[in-house]
Amino acid sequence: MYAICTQIKAAKNLTIHKRFSSYTILICKLIIKFFDKNSLKNLYLRGLYLEHEYSVLGGLNRAVIGRYLSIISAAVASAIGVLVLWLVDLVKSLGIADHVPGLVMWPLTAGLIYAALYWVFDRYVWKIDVIAKFLKVPNLAGKWHCDGQTINPDKTPGCKWEAEVTIIQSWDKLRVRLKTTQSASNSIAAALVYDQADGFRLLYNYKNEPRLGEAELVSHRGAAEFTFGPDLKTAEGEYFNGHGRFTFGTMKLTRKN
Repeated sequence: MYAICTQIKAAKNLTIHKRFSSYTILICKLIIKFFDKNSLKNLYLRGLYLEHEYSVLGGLNRAVIGRYLSIISAAVASAIGVLVLWLVDLVKSLGIADHVPGLVMWPLTAGLIYAALYWVFDRYVWKIDVIAKFLKVPNLAGKWHCDGQTINPDKTPGCKWEAEVTIIQSWDKLRVRLKTTQSASNSIAAALVYDQADGFRLLYNYKNEPRLGEAELVSHRGAAEFTFGPDLKTAEGEYFNGHGRFTFGTMKLTRKN
């Protein structure tokens, strides 16, 4: 980044880069200031368990939604052609895009409209009940109470445990976090399945980390599968652990909000 800024600075004697260089140098300074040592450290720590993509089986293909949004964004871009022309004249009068042809602004504007539409769809639109049913993608986001039951190797009931499950979900990303008094787990991969016979199912792999001081527990990985009720307020499932802790059992979820 420093090298790019230095090169652009050296090119300031070229007319085409005079204004471009000053704006770019300002952006470089802001980026460098934002991504200082502490910011990078905090970003890394926050990114250990971010939301991840998930597969949808049996639902509407996401590529179809992308095509629909592309068509809508193109139509909107055409409808506001007068505004675009005014915008082109404005940026040229400010000297920001003297060397950029006016026609270049058209695809840029359509791209911005697409990005805005996708953001709104990703955050809000897909959650609307009618649309969610059409897409066959359930909205599972929220807090859930979990009642767990381990199963012994001889298939007899083991100990009972409770946890709070938080599901963070958007149109294209998801995260399942299960937290007990002793440990916490976060999903690392997931899939939603629409089954006409059984309803919606959630399958995911997770990594579990014990709290400090829990000497009897070790970090491990596992997998879980839930089948949700028609009202999406309850779910029943199973889990099994491995790669550090070999246990399995059942879970029941009850939506809290």
